[in-house]
Amino acid sequence: MLARLSEIFAAAVPAGLATQARVVNHRRGGVILHATNGAVASKLRQLAPRLAEKFVQNGVECNQIEVKVQPTRLEPTLPLPGTLKPLSRVSAESIAERIRALPPASPLAEALERLLKRAEIREKDQTPENSFTPGKM
Repeated sequence: MLARLSEIFAAAVPAGLATQARVVNHRRGGVILHATNGAVASKLRQLAPRLAEKFVQNGVECNQIEVKVQPTRLEPTLPLPGTLKPLSRVSAESIAERIRALPPASPLAEALERLLKRAEIREKDQTPENSFTPGKM
């Protein structure tokens, strides 16, 4: 039953919120959620009417949602798909020019190098022969 409730919950809330809270119990028509912090708990309380409606639509008796703050040690997670913003080739080349103009050991130059190494560079018709590789300009 908890697995089914967890699936409904995950589908009903934004992805980032679903990773910060979980369904822990269902009793006497109420669903109990644990949130990792007060901000998440507050948002879940705002969403409680919508969540209750989603549970009922999926055949689960739910006349109340109880939200508790239960800090847990979460494993570091990778960014969700689509949350990384790609850089255009023009932006990447502009950043690379700025790096060349800065002193080699400056913190800004190092930070910009890391940005280029991590960035996904996109073009409209990107193919392997014209794809951008940080450090090769």
